[in-house]
Amino acid sequence: MTQSASEFGAFPARAGSVGAQTPDMISLRDHTLEIEIGAFQQERGRSQRVRFNIAVELVPFPGQRREDDVDSILSYDVLAQAIEDEIAGARVDLLETLAEGIAARILTHAAADCVCIRIEKLDRLSGALGVEMVRDRKTSRHLGASDSQPVPIIVFVSAEALDADLSDRIDALMKEGPAVLCVDALHTAAPQADHPRAQWRIDLLALEQCAWKLAAQDERCVVVASRTELDWDIRQGRLAVWAPSKLVLDAREDAPELGSSAEMLAHWLATRLGASEMRRWTATGETRVKVDG
Repeated sequence: MTQSASEFGAFPARAGSVGAQTPDMISLRDHTLEIEIGAFQQERGRSQRVRFNIAVELVPFPGQRREDDVDSILSYDVLAQAIEDEIAGARVDLLETLAEGIAARILTHAAADCVCIRIEKLDRLSGALGVEMVRDRKTSRHLGASDSQPVPIIVFVSAEALDADLSDRIDALMKEGPAVLCVDALHTAAPQADHPRAQWRIDLLALEQCAWKLAAQDERCVVVASRTELDWDIRQGRLAVWAPSKLVLDAREDAPELGSSAEMLAHWLATRLGASEMRRWTATGETRVKVDG
């Protein structure tokens, strides 16, 4: 990481060093939370203000231009969520330990190349005391399986179930953890196109209409299209309703076959999210299907 970046230098200083080798960066500045941390007895059982500054150098982007697409970049939410996730773990005494954990979480993302993090306690002295460190993929600690993103419950909602009252089932589902609902298309006549790819888009849009129909029936259901939104809802323990067009059309090597059914798409999503099974809701009940990776 460049010296100006590691010291959180002013933008003009960084702009003056722009060249072919200057990496793109994203940052989170002056993010202040009240948390319990510290090795001293007077720091135990009480919260104190802690300020976070993070700068991330990004892996060089191929080509001259980035797409205007949230799934093609490292989202700012990743930085804030890395802090939240590390704080939610075991209590730590040292700012160094907290910084190491946050950096490691950020570096699990393919777009992150190097992380500079500064963490400061604001209530211990008249000023700020803290730690600053730089970590890249070689120097960061390895995250174990327990540190990975939670695996959501994947539920395929059949067309018949869409017309049923699902409030009780949703109540029970939300008590189990984060979940993603994948909806079937209603048994209504859809427009027909002569070209298979055009028909594929029409069929995907029909599924998205049903996703919005379900969301309108229960305010806890949030329609999401991008992987970034989906990952965020899963981390927050929310109930997402998948609008499939974006992920399906953006997929490359592992793309689902053209004309795949709604249930096949749900199975495909379950595989991508690491789920071992998929639930199937009908008008009267639920069955479970094993997901093969």
